[in-house]
Amino acid sequence: MTDKSTRFVHLGRPKPGLGTPVNPPVQRASTLLFNRAEDLYRTDIRGYGRHGSGVHDALCELFLELEGGKSCQLYPSGVMACTQPILAFVKPGDHLLLTDSVYGPTRYFCQTYLKRMGVETELYDPRIGAGIADLIRDNTSIVLLESPGSLTFEIQDVPAICSSARDRGVISIIDNTWSAGLSLNPLILGADISTHSATKYFGGHGDLLYGAAICADPRHGEQIAATAKQMGVASASDDAYQVLRGFRSVVTRFEQQARTSEVLARWLTEKGQIRRVLHPVLESHPDHALWQRDFSGGGCLFSVELAPCSTAQVNQFINALELFGIGYSYGGFESLAIHCDPQLKRKFGEALDGPIVRFACGLEAVEDLISDVEQALATLD
Repeated sequence: MTDKSTRFVHLGRPKPGLGTPVNPPVQRASTLLFNRAEDLYRTDIRGYGRHGSGVHDALCELFLELEGGKSCQLYPSGVMACTQPILAFVKPGDHLLLTDSVYGPTRYFCQTYLKRMGVETELYDPRIGAGIADLIRDNTSIVLLESPGSLTFEIQDVPAICSSARDRGVISIIDNTWSAGLSLNPLILGADISTHSATKYFGGHGDLLYGAAICADPRHGEQIAATAKQMGVASASDDAYQVLRGFRSVVTRFEQQARTSEVLARWLTEKGQIRRVLHPVLESHPDHALWQRDFSGGGCLFSVELAPCSTAQVNQFINALELFGIGYSYGGFESLAIHCDPQLKRKFGEALDGPIVRFACGLEAVEDLISDVEQALATLD
């Protein structure tokens, strides 16, 4: 089995027998019983429901296959998958390097919770590349990446940044949610840990929260797993089952959504109301060459910079959309649109003269989405 779509259909399943279900059963349990007192304190088996079940094991198998990793830790939300691995490797007095283009809740966590812990967070230009070496200190413990960046879609030089970090014994963690691990494999490019908000593509239906962190080095995985266990991290078997089910069709859904986003993005480049389209698949994107080098495809999410207009006009445009829901997240079956400016905080990068609107393409026909955006753009004339 060489194709991921084939492997995701057949991995993490029970061995067929007489009337075997196609997926592992959901086990709902907190207390796990033993018939011998001697077995209660064994460390080679699960002793409590918080430590997972067979369906969690099956899901980990698929995430390891996705990223080519050696260990996987599951989380009950995407934000926890982005923040918990940090806690496994920092201590008071440490210094953390954080890309300025990072997901907003991760930024907030580093600048508030970690600050109270005595950890200093320094923002860096997402386009810094090998120049990150100049920012690494003796007490730097983590470099955190996200490529492309949230909202503004800068592509980072992952191999250069991760190589510089590894040379100094610094852990590199990348949020790989945008690519679903299908169009970017950061562990192969040198990252130590790849995190996912599985809420997005793997959930696929906008009705659950989930996350995962995959490590290239099993020793890092052990440290992350120990931290999760100490802090009581657990996820419901029902949620793990739904993410596992989403894996079965994720390649097909992802490819359609990526194609849709590219077609829509290219169409928008011709519209007078649009000042700039921020999608790395476009030749006009400043990091397009990096994207071509490291990525095998796109993703469903991109932004546009509108020609200068008021907040009221931006809201009028979004409110006029009929097929795009107004809400956070992406990777689900329904297309979404949000005004980014209220949450847009950047220290580095180009000046943005116009408002930013982010589109998340769902499973609707691209022709219908184009027609919807076209009629909504008329409100900006």
